Amino acid sequence: MSNNITIMDHPLLAHKITILRKKQTGTNEFRKLVEEIAMLMGYEAMRDLPTADIEIETPIEKCKSPEIAGKKLAVVPVLRAGLGMVNGILSLVPTAKVGHIGLYRDEKTHEPHEYYCKLPQSINERDIIILDPMLATGGSASAAVDFVKKHGGESIKFLCIIAAPEGLKRLSEAHPDIQIYVGQLDRCLNENAYICPGLGDAGDRIFGTK
Repeated sequence: MSNNITIMDHPLLAHKITILRKKQTGTNEFRKLVEEIAMLMGYEAMRDLPTADIEIETPIEKCKSPEIAGKKLAVVPVLRAGLGMVNGILSLVPTAKVGHIGLYRDEKTHEPHEYYCKLPQSINERDIIILDPMLATGGSASAAVDFVKKHGGESIKFLCIIAAPEGLKRLSEAHPDIQIYVGQLDRCLNENAYICPGLGDAGDRIFGTK
């Protein structure tokens, strides 16, 4: 496994992903679980945020205490399923700016096409977290990272809840300079480029569409 890949192994995360996978899990519960999983993953992914000591005054005395320092954060969901993960990250860092990348997948070639890209200002000065629940072929994820880099983004992390080995390999090889965080690594892609065992179409399950 490449050293830019982190496969999560926390029992709470595994438990929530199991419920997420169940076909009987309804839209409301699914949506809440995606947020909770994103929060747990974000907590781990932001472990290396730089801090600086500042002087504060507690009810007892003055002291030095750390706060987050350095670059500001940008959260960039890949539309539309990535939207389901945004609030989980914002609950940890409410001041983060949010951009959006819109991609659709060609039904025959399974390759991504961009239809929308709006990123926060000074993206080159920010730590960027790209969100997409599913990493299947890796085409959309690689394209999303490409778009962020073209706009000047340099410090990039990619978070997905479920990944197929094929997509994870493609993304890590295309962008060895980013950090990739995966909730669980699944078995393979089927002939329709769906992750197996997976959890179906994340966007449809988050938004209650078919």
